[in-house]
Amino acid sequence: MKIAVVGCGAVGSYYGAMLCRAGRDVYFLLRSDYETVRQRGVTIHSPAGDFNTRPHTARAPEEIGVSDLVLIALKTTANDQFPKLLPPLVGPHTAVVTLQNGLGNEEQLAKLFPVGQILGGLCFVGLNRTAPGVIQHLGEGRILLGEFQRWPEPRTHDIASLFRHAGVVCKVTDNLARAHWEKLVWNIPFNGLGVASAAGYGALVSQSPTFNAQPLPCLASGELLDRGPWEKLVRELMLETIAAANALGHQINASLADNMIERTRGLGAYKASTILDFEAGRSLEVESLFLAPLRLARQANVPTPRMKALCEVLTRLDAKLR
Repeated sequence: MKIAVVGCGAVGSYYGAMLCRAGRDVYFLLRSDYETVRQRGVTIHSPAGDFNTRPHTARAPEEIGVSDLVLIALKTTANDQFPKLLPPLVGPHTAVVTLQNGLGNEEQLAKLFPVGQILGGLCFVGLNRTAPGVIQHLGEGRILLGEFQRWPEPRTHDIASLFRHAGVVCKVTDNLARAHWEKLVWNIPFNGLGVASAAGYGALVSQSPTFNAQPLPCLASGELLDRGPWEKLVRELMLETIAAANALGHQINASLADNMIERTRGLGAYKASTILDFEAGRSLEVESLFLAPLRLARQANVPTPRMKALCEVLTRLDAKLR
C-alpha cells in the first residue's frame, strides 16, 4: 500500500513514522524539513521507546503520484492549499483521511473528491515538534476513524487495522460528526482558554473587556484546572459545547465534561497545539475549532455566551499574529 502524508508537522510525522517503521511504503510531502528528513529520516522520542525511520521524501505532490491512502495533517489554516496539493495524489480508489482538528475539513475535501473517498480521523495524542524531523511523543496516540456522511465500510476497518499493526490504537466510529463534537468538548476549553489566558481572565468575563498591554503567559492544561475561576470557565465552555451538540442531534451526555476534566488533571503542564502555535507566532485554527462550532450553536438557538466571548478574544489575538 502506498501512503502519502500531507502536512508533516508533529501529527503527520508521528503517524507517518509509525506506519513507516511497520514496513509500509510511506511518502512525506515536505517543505522546510525536506533536506533534514531526506538525509536523516524522522526521529520519534517517546515513553514507549525512541526510534528513527526513513520515509520517502518529496517536495511536490507530483513526485509522489496517485496513492492508495492519503493522510492529511495540515493545520486547517492551510486548507486553501487542498486544490494544489491533493489532486495529484488521489485516484478513483484512493482513501483520503483528514486527521485535522475541528469542523468543516471533510466538507472542504468533498468539494474536490467524491464523499465515498473521504474519511476523518480524530487523534488523541500529545506531540511536539522539537526540531526539523524530530518529534517528541508525550503520551496517548489513539485514533478514532470514521466515514464522512456514511456508515463504516470494509475499507474503514482495513485502514484501522493498518494503524493497529503499526502500534497505533485505532477504533472505528459509526458517527463521525458526533465524534467531532465530543473532541470539541475538550479542544474548545483547553486549546481556546490556554491561548485566551494571554489576554487575562477579565477579557473573557467582563462586560467591557480590556486587553493587557503585554500578553500574559499562556496557561497549560493543569493550570486551567485550578479548582477556581479558570476551571469554572472550562466547565461552562464544555457544557455549552455539549448543549450545542445535543441540539444538533448528536446526543452527548453531560457527564463527559466531568470525565474529561478528571482525565486532564493528570496531564499537568501539557500545552495544547493551539497554545504552541500562538507562542511561536503562527496563525491559529480559529475557524475550524471555534468559529464554526459557534455558528452551528447559534443556528440551533443554543445560548453560548462563554463560547462567544472566547471567540472574540481569540479572533483579536489571532489578528495580531497576521
